[in-house]
Amino acid sequence: MTVIDVTQTDFQREVLDRSHTVPVVVDFWAAWCGPCRALTPILEAAANARDGQVVLAKVDTDANQEISQSFGIQGIPAVKAFRDGVVVDEFVGAQPPAAVERFFDGLVPSATDLLVAAGDEASLREALALHPGRADAAVALAGLLHRRGEEDEALEVLRNVPGNLAAEGLVSRIALERAGDIDVSAALAALDAGDQEGAADLLIGLVAPSSAHNDDLRRVIIAALDALGVEHEGARQARRRLAAALY
Repeated sequence: MTVIDVTQTDFQREVLDRSHTVPVVVDFWAAWCGPCRALTPILEAAANARDGQVVLAKVDTDANQEISQSFGIQGIPAVKAFRDGVVVDEFVGAQPPAAVERFFDGLVPSATDLLVAAGDEASLREALALHPGRADAAVALAGLLHRRGEEDEALEVLRNVPGNLAAEGLVSRIALERAGDIDVSAALAALDAGDQEGAADLLIGLVAPSSAHNDDLRRVIIAALDALGVEHEGARQARRRLAAALY
């Protein structure tokens, strides 16, 4: 069911629990509210158009004052989107259909998102046909091509996403693999095994004064550390060691 009426007795089940499997948009409204009467059919149309990908839950604020108070509702219509039991987006006041459509679009994976999530070559190529600058699709496709030995095509794919750390890291990895005067095999084996910290340590050990490979080493290291996240303590320490080795 795409549009449901919710009360205090079933709010936990119908909104909070359900939002762990599908986004739930809650429309806080009242019968006396003119803007609510204008907005509700727009919300219902947007929910119905998404064929179950989003559920619209309608809460009468007069009949369910406890819920309204718990979510700090001070003006209506108030619309809150829930995912995984928490509010992820919201707005207050009547909105035109285009704005409501954008609001719902932000809750539902796009066609390109679904193609990237599929991860196979055909899906990734289709995603890039729709959005040529989609970095995650380009990096994933280039990775598949690289593992298959089709390095030139991988590099061509990556040219469309300049400035992306993962893309730059893969471009530099290919450059290092093609170089005949530096052995990065152990470091790249660690990287392929998911040991970003170990790979970074080995690559930092290859940084040398005035080496022509330092820029490529740096890009591969930065991409590996970026995958660990900015808060990762090991990545922080590795960045400091890299800076000391370079400068």
